[in-house]
Amino acid sequence: MLKIIPLGGLGEIGLNMMVVEYGDVMFIIDAGLMFPEDYMLGVDIVIPAMDYIRENRDKIHGIIITHAHEDHIGALPYLLKEIRLPVWGTAFTLGIVRNKLVEFDLNRHIDLNLVNPGETLSIDPFEIEFIRVCHSTIDGVGLAISTPEGVVIHTGDFRISHNADKMKNTDISSFARFGEKGVLALMSDSTNAEVEGYTMSEQEVAKNLGKIITAAPGRVIVAMFASNVSRIQQVIDIAISNNRKIIFNGRSMEQIVFVATKLGYIKCPPNMIRDIKQINSCADDKVIIITTGSQGEPMSALVRMASGIHRHINIKKKDTVILSSKQIPGNEKAVANIINKLYRRGAEVVYSKVAQVHASGHAHQEELKLMLNLTKPKYFIPIHGEYRHLVIHARLAEKMGLPRENVFVAEDGSVIAFDKEGCRFKGKVHTGRILVDGKGIGDVGRSVLKERRELSEGGLVVVTMIIDEETGVVLYGPELISKGFVFDSAMGHLVDDAQCVILEIVEEIEVGLESRVDLIRKKLSRALKQYFAFAINRRPLIVPIIIEV
Repeated sequence: MLKIIPLGGLGEIGLNMMVVEYGDVMFIIDAGLMFPEDYMLGVDIVIPAMDYIRENRDKIHGIIITHAHEDHIGALPYLLKEIRLPVWGTAFTLGIVRNKLVEFDLNRHIDLNLVNPGETLSIDPFEIEFIRVCHSTIDGVGLAISTPEGVVIHTGDFRISHNADKMKNTDISSFARFGEKGVLALMSDSTNAEVEGYTMSEQEVAKNLGKIITAAPGRVIVAMFASNVSRIQQVIDIAISNNRKIIFNGRSMEQIVFVATKLGYIKCPPNMIRDIKQINSCADDKVIIITTGSQGEPMSALVRMASGIHRHINIKKKDTVILSSKQIPGNEKAVANIINKLYRRGAEVVYSKVAQVHASGHAHQEELKLMLNLTKPKYFIPIHGEYRHLVIHARLAEKMGLPRENVFVAEDGSVIAFDKEGCRFKGKVHTGRILVDGKGIGDVGRSVLKERRELSEGGLVVVTMIIDEETGVVLYGPELISKGFVFDSAMGHLVDDAQCVILEIVEEIEVGLESRVDLIRKKLSRALKQYFAFAINRRPLIVPIIIEV
């Protein structure tokens, strides 16, 4: 029996991780992270729960990475810290993975293996062919997985493109070749399943960027995802044609440009590049800055510029700032804030709502239909997307002629089984989200998040009290200290009333009980919450500190 088990990426944007299993042999496709949602206060990143992988660690033969985006590689160091496995990927993907492993001091211990698009990897009984796909980063691949039950196609993140350079296009002929031979199942990227038509071409983006940069009267600052190497090259070419010196800004931007240049994916004459410290030696209309921060990430290079705290760049009038990227869901407020700050400092800001300066790396509906037509799968499993994306993609497949019973909308943890009887769901495995907060992995749970939310919304009230153990008499207090829950002079009676509530509870509970202090803490917390909610409609977090002497 062939089993496909998504551990993340089905029902959310990010966390992409999938297990492919046959008998006692398993391998993993991708190990991605997700950035925290609004309610995950203080959390840095989210990674998939890996219990199933730990339980089967002796069966796992390695990890295949489809491309170098964080939602596909971000959880890799956390997995490799526990289980040392070989990793396969393309040249650029492995270059970025290697940098990530250096940060975790894992680079000397992990076996990284290069596989080029068009080549085949053998993990008996699987034969896995890497198929080149076009995406918003370079060197992305889909996978054609030959199994004893048939061929399974995993598209990875893709779009259908028609670049002059064929090495940057999705290899539709290879997908079609497997379609002619027969495809058991297609697993296809659903991120843009809601969007009709085709994705805009990169040539159109380059044309629009060229017009804006050529017309700019002063400095040009282009903010984008550092991983979008093709877009970086477009801006470099435009800069050269306009005789503008190029400055790269932002740690991730500098790292990726270094890796891509070393591999030959970025070509730029060295005499056109300037260090950021030399920015003031260049005339304003002769410089272009390529930077990170297009999502309004705290302390990113563009945010520091907009806030006036960047060490080398102060935004000024006649600057043109271009946000050449799509807003990640959840980042809308941060991006709007940075645009407002840039305008306030006198810059001209160009972004996707006012100009076509970005093209998505994910296929729109017509391209998704083309993938279905090319591969002609017997079964279809939409992947990579929130639940509505998966459902819309599934309906699209049904409209293309696939029987409803052959279309499977799976969720994280679903076991999708293939054998002689066909395809079906076969139970679930444990999965979920692990929150990473600083160096803590998984030690922030629902109760901690609830407390953080209460602190952020209602503030904190600390009650300090010392009680005589034998008599139950209050020797000190109750003293109330608040943070984020202000008692101003007009509400001074609240403190007195709250102290009365506390003293009544102390008197109610019988002296001599072993658990007397615990009972006081519980009743005190409940009573004060009720009192503050009634008196001023606030619900602070109550922390009682009670000492018996």
